[in-house]
Amino acid sequence: MHAPVTIDTDTRRSAPTPADLTITVRDERFNRASSPRRWWAGEPFGTAWHNALSATFPRGEAFFIEAVKAHREGADPKLEAEIRAFVKQEINHTREHIAFNRLAEDAGYDIKAIDKRVAELLALTKDRPAIANLAVTMALEHYTAMMAAEFLANPKHFANADKEVRDMWRWHAAEEIEHKGVAFDTWNHATRDWTGWRRWKVRSLVMLTVTARFFKNRWIDSLNLLEQDGITGWKAKWGLFKYLTVSPGVVRRIFPAWLAYFKPGFHPWDHDDRELIKLYEGDFQDALMPAE
Repeated sequence: MHAPVTIDTDTRRSAPTPADLTITVRDERFNRASSPRRWWAGEPFGTAWHNALSATFPRGEAFFIEAVKAHREGADPKLEAEIRAFVKQEINHTREHIAFNRLAEDAGYDIKAIDKRVAELLALTKDRPAIANLAVTMALEHYTAMMAAEFLANPKHFANADKEVRDMWRWHAAEEIEHKGVAFDTWNHATRDWTGWRRWKVRSLVMLTVTARFFKNRWIDSLNLLEQDGITGWKAKWGLFKYLTVSPGVVRRIFPAWLAYFKPGFHPWDHDDRELIKLYEGDFQDALMPAE
């Protein structure tokens, strides 16, 4: 069942969130049967990278939900509606990645170490100011939105992947694009009494910290999964590096969008890429952008 939530932004004081934005909660289910061990085109590096990402999502998205909900008090009705839709989408994402992670384990991958590391890192946030958790969420939501746009724009990323797994990642990507401004708008609401300089400084510093930890941990996690596939040493490191930076090169391709985050006055909807959601929904198949 697809439940659209239309967001009217007439009363917004700032933020270029599209006035006709519709956040649709698509209650889809995937990966309830089986999938190949190397589901990414029979190739280990893409499989390892995405398995490592997925292993972080159940706990990570629960963290995002709580970080955003903690700052909804006093929000205008439009932002409240966005937050409700965001929470519903993220709950569904968590459910589907739990199912996908179960298949990865059934295929012989041990991802419990990844989940344990995420749990330990999140435990460190318990005594941290709530606004710090929102800043981290905002940065990581930008990462998910960047990768989502890249995955939908360039079919090369999942062209030869298992269909069921590909459909899940594309579904997730479409919804990440739809709600990409929610954490940011919640941040603007929560820091409405801050100066523009303070907002920019904090979100920029947090993004730098998040970037370093994100790539360090996902790199370690991916290498661990590759080792479980019998791929170690420089072969594993070089293969993963080529996958991320050369072909299909997701890290290289999202770099301009990452850099844009540091622009004063930045907002996720500075670039309206909702046409990519229509690609997912099948309206404009001929408009697929060519991958390099």
